[in-house]
Amino acid sequence: MKRFILCVSAMLALSRGVVYASADIDEKDKKAVKKARMLREFSAYVPKADSVVIENGMEDFKPSIHVGAIVHMFASTEQTGFGGMPSANARDWNKGFSVYRARVLVGGQLSKKGSFFMETDLPSPIGIQLGDGTKNVKVAPIILDAQYEYDFSNSFQLIAGMQLVSNNRNGLQGAAGLMANDFTYFQYPYNMFGNSPLQGNFGRDLGVNARGFLLKDKLEYRLGVFTGRNLDGQAPLRIVGRVAYNFLDPEKDYYYAGTKLGAGNTFAWAAGFDTQGKYYNVGTDVFIDKKAGNPGSVTLNAAFQYMTGGTNVNSKYSFAGLIPRQTVQFLELGYYFTKSKLQPWIRYENQNISSKKEQVGSELVGDFDKAKSSSVYGGGLNYFFNGNNTNLRLSYVARQYNMPTLTGDYDKKSYGQFWLQVQFFIF
Repeated sequence: MKRFILCVSAMLALSRGVVYASADIDEKDKKAVKKARMLREFSAYVPKADSVVIENGMEDFKPSIHVGAIVHMFASTEQTGFGGMPSANARDWNKGFSVYRARVLVGGQLSKKGSFFMETDLPSPIGIQLGDGTKNVKVAPIILDAQYEYDFSNSFQLIAGMQLVSNNRNGLQGAAGLMANDFTYFQYPYNMFGNSPLQGNFGRDLGVNARGFLLKDKLEYRLGVFTGRNLDGQAPLRIVGRVAYNFLDPEKDYYYAGTKLGAGNTFAWAAGFDTQGKYYNVGTDVFIDKKAGNPGSVTLNAAFQYMTGGTNVNSKYSFAGLIPRQTVQFLELGYYFTKSKLQPWIRYENQNISSKKEQVGSELVGDFDKAKSSSVYGGGLNYFFNGNNTNLRLSYVARQYNMPTLTGDYDKKSYGQFWLQVQFFIF
């Protein structure tokens, strides 16, 4: 019985990405233990323990399974013009309570090299107002993630199935480890839903993704082939790639952290691409999370992207009328105070549309670009009861649009949103 408890404890630690060190474990055994990593919703930062169970020079492996949940509940109020292209008088404030995310997570280590991960989600928040004047109270969950990973070696792993797909860091973060109130607005909106241009599923897509680490784990690469937009089964495949270099400590978690709450020593630079047919998206991002002074640690996440759907309007697989040419700038900056467990943060995003004539149709290009371009700015304060497991977040975010005037010019108008969010997470 004692041996069983020790084995389960070791596997639980391995599933959280922790590698145990002991004088009794040689280098070969350490490498074998290090490979047993399970896909998870976010990266957990916990202290290392003392040892792992070893018998006759080999770790005593037993399959393991873990079940968890992540819930985001909100009290919110926002102006009616915040969520979409507003009219000049859309200044009223909506208010209410909602369950924004309610996910069930199941993952397990099936063998020393093979693991799986599944996750459900709500297709729409519980508590929001529907178009027919009723409140949304009955929501059937959907499959969000369903993937299998096999680690051939530290430098080559394959992940197959429904998985998070992005060429930028924010798009590859887990929802439980965000620093700001939510994901970016503009870095990957064309991959969010089934009716979006890339026909995604909350940023997920179906396919096969290769991943590995080189140069003493400092260099990470990801290269995947996915279904993407699929009108008739004959469309070209979607290809997504990313290369990241860590100048300080390596990052080996499948889902990136948005902030490491004082446990990080990270300076990562990355570049990536996302393409299907004539659509392509290229970008670069920088992430810094490290101790800064005695009170705590700083987190910086910045990115730049250029994307376009191309100008080929004759092909049935064209993205010309779906994704206008644009650049996106993104910045998050926060500071975590270790003793008080408080983290103030600020955020800025800008989407600058500079479309081609073929992408606009009958509208004037200049008017189209002004009307579709917008920015988001704001900030908030997080309190962490128990790290990323339980926390409270208060935020204010404003979305700024260019609104036409009677004289033919444009004025900038902002529409605000307040959120008070409770998160609980366990896995």
